[in-house]
Amino acid sequence: MTSAVEVRGLRKAYGKVEAVKGVDFEVAPGEVFGFLGPNGAGKTTTISMLCTLTTPTGGTATVAGYDVVANRDEVRRNIGLVFQDPTLDGYLTAEQNLRFHAELYGVPRNLVDARLRQVLEMVALWDRKDSKVLTFSGGMKRRLEIARGLLHSPRVLFLDEPTVGLDPQTRAAIWGYINKLRRTEDITIFMTTHYMDEAEYCDRIAIIDHGELVVIDSPEALKASVGRDRVQLQTADDQGAIEALRERFGLEAAIREGQVTFGVAGGEEFVPRLFAELGVPIRSVSVSRPSLDDVFMEYTGTTIRDAESEGGANQWMRAMVRR
Repeated sequence: MTSAVEVRGLRKAYGKVEAVKGVDFEVAPGEVFGFLGPNGAGKTTTISMLCTLTTPTGGTATVAGYDVVANRDEVRRNIGLVFQDPTLDGYLTAEQNLRFHAELYGVPRNLVDARLRQVLEMVALWDRKDSKVLTFSGGMKRRLEIARGLLHSPRVLFLDEPTVGLDPQTRAAIWGYINKLRRTEDITIFMTTHYMDEAEYCDRIAIIDHGELVVIDSPEALKASVGRDRVQLQTADDQGAIEALRERFGLEAAIREGQVTFGVAGGEEFVPRLFAELGVPIRSVSVSRPSLDDVFMEYTGTTIRDAESEGGANQWMRAMVRR
């Protein structure tokens, strides 16, 4: 198998709305591959097609060597899926949830006990196997869902926003377990996220925006491609500052996350010139090295937070129009 996932011209339309617009990419066996983008960018729709939950409108895709339309049963046998929303039965114990999953996937009964213990120990839940899931914290439920996704030894594990809604400490712990399973299981991981720090764990990242793939590369290569520091200002006249930056320094700036934002080489050395030559009172200034946030802004023209805010506003407006 040369590719764990291979996608060519994959599309999904809902009426006149194209959620995914002809994307192309490949995921190598054993790779941790991330889809990075704001909510509504097409990440979950893409995963739904790859996991045979949604039929593509056009294009082709194979997972673990099987076509997602022609070989749906084979695809499902070879994948694990952790949904964005919880799907555990809270009134069953952790062990009962996993045994039910093993039955659905046809795991040989003589292998279930050993495999069940293996995956529960991997996510540090063996001592809670007899506890009802409704007594678990959000992080514990997420770990149990990952264990369930691994139970039938899939070749590709799909994680749709694996740490959404969790506190930073729990998110870090979840990634500790994910990295552990990567070392111990022969598995490819395909994940979606809108958390920049989470995307750093990936071998490669595909930035998706408005249903289109914008760029694919490793986190370090993407950050290196920006080549400029990010400078953010709070001023007494933001629009005046944007005009002054253009006229006096030849720099294009915009309001991002409530601050005047622009990129420049050698940001720290540039700051004294700002105070001396901008001509607009500066209240605060910050300089940061290129991050994945800067990568997203470089390739899409906005930050991921602003994109999500815009998407949320558009969803609200569409809902009001429907009323």
